[in-house]
Amino acid sequence: MTESKSIPMAGLDAEAIRAQFPILNQPVPEGKSPLAFLDSAASSQKPACVIEAVDDFYRSYNANIHRGVYELSERASLAYEGVREIIADLINAESGRECVFVRNTTEAINLVAASWGRANLKAGDRIILSVMEHHSNLVPWHMLREEIGFEIAYIPLTDELELDLEAFERLVREKAPKLVAVTHVSNSIGTVNDIATISRLTHEAGGLLLVDGAQSVPHLKVDVRALDIDFLALSGHKMMAPLGSGVLYGKYKLLDAMPPYMGGGSMIRKVTLSGTTFADVPAKFEAGTPAVADMVGLGVAANYLKDELGLENVRAHELEMLEYALERLESVPGLRLFGPSNLDHRSGVVSFTLGDIHAHDVSSILDSENVAVRAGHHCNQPLMQHLDVAATTRASFYVYTTRADIDQLIVGLNKANRIFGLA
Repeated sequence: MTESKSIPMAGLDAEAIRAQFPILNQPVPEGKSPLAFLDSAASSQKPACVIEAVDDFYRSYNANIHRGVYELSERASLAYEGVREIIADLINAESGRECVFVRNTTEAINLVAASWGRANLKAGDRIILSVMEHHSNLVPWHMLREEIGFEIAYIPLTDELELDLEAFERLVREKAPKLVAVTHVSNSIGTVNDIATISRLTHEAGGLLLVDGAQSVPHLKVDVRALDIDFLALSGHKMMAPLGSGVLYGKYKLLDAMPPYMGGGSMIRKVTLSGTTFADVPAKFEAGTPAVADMVGLGVAANYLKDELGLENVRAHELEMLEYALERLESVPGLRLFGPSNLDHRSGVVSFTLGDIHAHDVSSILDSENVAVRAGHHCNQPLMQHLDVAATTRASFYVYTTRADIDQLIVGLNKANRIFGLA
């Protein structure tokens, strides 16, 4: 495989990083601008080292894992299992055994709801979510509530669009929750929540904490032990890994006590016609043939993110892009921004409306300038209702974002204003 260039640890050179992403280096047709990819909160682009690792798996050692007593299978098994330790190191888990492989954050949260939730929640219990949750951290709990009959309370938002921690403290004192499940970073408005305080208050009340880390693990240094997180869900495709790769971290004693999520091959110890005994954690939760190649790519992406780029550098670069974007966006007539004013409490996400222009129309016009953004409710309909908007346009930054990308965004927004006669 081709080795990627080393990035200076003093900071990120976004132009040098872009050179490592094939999709960002395709020939640009005459008269068209280069691709300004500003939709990384939905799914990040993949560097050559990840693409080549997946290609190498299929070309060199593609085989089903664990049960094949031959060289290819053993090589694939070692590569697959080795990724657990890479992810454990990334999030500072105690052991790779605490890392269950899933397809994405959504599946990870559904696993907790279906397994831990069914085993531990009963009618009259309370769990606490928040108004800014992605549907993936709302719908599974709504479905389970219909089945069991527990209560869901919601942390409200402050005027700064941050979680109201005073209200949260009142909620946990009013009735101790069995579980608090919150996002670390909002996918819509970029709010970075105070997980340390939420964790302390949750555990003081005797509850468990589930954190949706889909938007935090790719961008921030997340330490599950320092933050005392009980469950953490993450998606590989948002951190430069293949689609279909994800992880549920759980404290071992919790995972060990939980019943299996699905039944089938690989997750068993012994099957007879009279019954089944199950494998140890984490195999107990990984029924069927896994996405081995995607997980191999996840391991390469995690090492690239942690060791070659450095999460501190990633965070610093995104804040630099955020500050520049907010400064440039001030010049666009009719633009209304959503998110905290304190940049330390924000990720590299800008969500906005542009006059009365529908977000889909804004996105379409930006696409004509080869600027890729997201438009809609971002799987955050309750949050959109709170903001009193049907949808927003969202630009999101990552390690390959440059000032030129943001300048291109401004050109497209001014074009939208001209087309709709607003400027």
